[in-house]
Amino acid sequence: MVEAEDLQSLKTIALLGGCRGPIWLSSQSLGSELGISPQTASRRLIALERQQFVIRSMKPDGQYVAVTREGEQALRREYADYVRIFNPERRQYVLAGTVISGLGEGRYYMSLPHYKEHFGEYLGFEPFPGTLNIKLDAASIQVRKQLDHAGWIDVPGFTADERTFGGARMLPCRIQGQACAIVEPSRTHYPEDIIEVIAGCELRKVLNLTDNDTIEVEITHD
Repeated sequence: MVEAEDLQSLKTIALLGGCRGPIWLSSQSLGSELGISPQTASRRLIALERQQFVIRSMKPDGQYVAVTREGEQALRREYADYVRIFNPERRQYVLAGTVISGLGEGRYYMSLPHYKEHFGEYLGFEPFPGTLNIKLDAASIQVRKQLDHAGWIDVPGFTADERTFGGARMLPCRIQGQACAIVEPSRTHYPEDIIEVIAGCELRKVLNLTDNDTIEVEITHD
């Protein structure tokens, strides 16, 4: 849980441009923006750095501060909460985590004509033969639990070549503007901290992703 004072300071740094890169920021200038003393502002910066929400560096002309990906994720979660408060008919969720390697099973299943046809029909794109595997952070595991009734689309199972393939469910989402969907096999007890995402392109190449990169998945539904 992020302390309210830390979140306020993080928001102020972001509004000053800290999400776009390092900005010059002294404890006195931050204190002036927040209406607090320079000493208190310095403690806020130390707390944000300890939580890895910002990074600080010293240069000849003073201190520079930038909001990290973790800091952006904290702000996005706060934003999603406000969306749910002021626009309850349209809910927005953000799942954050790191890219990991899968076992390669997604490539096989996404190449089967039955799945390709149904996913394309419901999602509007033919899925790339493969999935992007994401390990969720602790906060996002709790957010994921709120998605059970978020408008999942069921895909029926089928039989081919004397083999039965189970059904699946998918939830439309977006990653950095790319339309995609979370996919879960209906027969598998899926780990709560892992999600698989499909898209009409190879997300790793298009978004220049490698293992351990942090990433956010945005889900919006009515």
